[in-house]
Amino acid sequence: MNVLSGVIPPDSGRIEIAGVDLTAGYSVRAAHAAGVRCVFQELSLCPNLSVAENGRIMHPGLRGPGWQRRAAALMRASLDSIFPGHGIDPGRETGSLSIARRQMVEIARAFTVTDTPARLVILDEPTSSLDSVLAAQLLAHVKRFTAQGGSVVLISHLLGEILGTADRIAVMRDARVTALDAAAAFDRSSLVRAMGSVVPRGSAETIAAVRTDATRPVVRARPRGHPASAELLAHPGEVVGLGGLSGHGQTQLLVQVFDRAHGTHVAGPVALVAGDRQSDGVFPLWSIAANITVASLRRFLKGPLIDPAAERAFAEGWREKIGILTPDMENPILSLSGGNQQKALFARALGTDARIVVMDDPMRGVDVGTKQEVYGMIREEAARGRTFLWYTTEMDELAKCDHVYVFREGTIVADLARRDD
Repeated sequence: MNVLSGVIPPDSGRIEIAGVDLTAGYSVRAAHAAGVRCVFQELSLCPNLSVAENGRIMHPGLRGPGWQRRAAALMRASLDSIFPGHGIDPGRETGSLSIARRQMVEIARAFTVTDTPARLVILDEPTSSLDSVLAAQLLAHVKRFTAQGGSVVLISHLLGEILGTADRIAVMRDARVTALDAAAAFDRSSLVRAMGSVVPRGSAETIAAVRTDATRPVVRARPRGHPASAELLAHPGEVVGLGGLSGHGQTQLLVQVFDRAHGTHVAGPVALVAGDRQSDGVFPLWSIAANITVASLRRFLKGPLIDPAAERAFAEGWREKIGILTPDMENPILSLSGGNQQKALFARALGTDARIVVMDDPMRGVDVGTKQEVYGMIREEAARGRTFLWYTTEMDELAKCDHVYVFREGTIVADLARRDD
């Protein structure tokens, strides 16, 4: 998709759009002029610019007096069309938005039209930060867009999205197309088989918990500023889910626990797995190994200095354990795909001695096979007494938790009992 969007020049072959060979000199500008747009998984917005100004970047034809007003109207109309009731001000600085809203802005920008049509829109994990309501709105828009003659390449590890939206499905593994057929030729099982996914380890659908009613909670937290809210309790060995629509206080409570904010009881060290890895997770100038080991440096001390051999061995061990795809752990962290970057963040957290792990929608852009491996690790660590607080926008993941606290407008409104089956 990077080649098709003009980001990377092709090594061989041709790029032909609407019967015209555009291979020579193909670039992002040429792709855009031909109607090819791309929504990147890691997003490409300028955080210091407003929503409207980010829209102007894609449309240089918006110039002259009043261009900001026209750009704002363009972005507002696109957001209204795709995400009714979005509540995003086009004049707001993009960097101040939540990751879900930044993703909405990037998607809306890709579908805007001024002097160039949008013929093909590439959506790379477009719902990875969206809740189920926003995801449904986007997929409905995709169907409207294609019904009007547009084309969409939808890249997603959420199999239900692919099966429910696509007309044709191409399965890729190790940079090769391993299956290509009409969507009707696949079901969930055959799609997983074509992907070569791993089989979940241990008890496939439930997470074993070791707590008893007599066990004292290791986390007690009430959303800050909401004294009337119900209290979140987490016990040793539990996996506690944080549900509800995106932006209703789940991330804020995780940060509150991680920071041990006033009024929050946390018994033991805490590790964080960030969902917004570019802002809150990776150190972009560091190697993969350094990103993994940074939270565990004390264990590599040999006298007053860090033993580099021990540090390398630790990083290599996690590469094998969690399956990070790289030829060299000294490569920059940004050389990895988004999913493999997320694996590195899991390795960083799980490699510490923290007894409590908070996870902020951590499966963004992670393939189904890796998800099953991580689910298995969570089950194993919970069985050893580790406690997990898990905010996720995926309903299937909430079903894997011992119990779920539902958030609405910054407060906890329900505690759903864990399953006993």
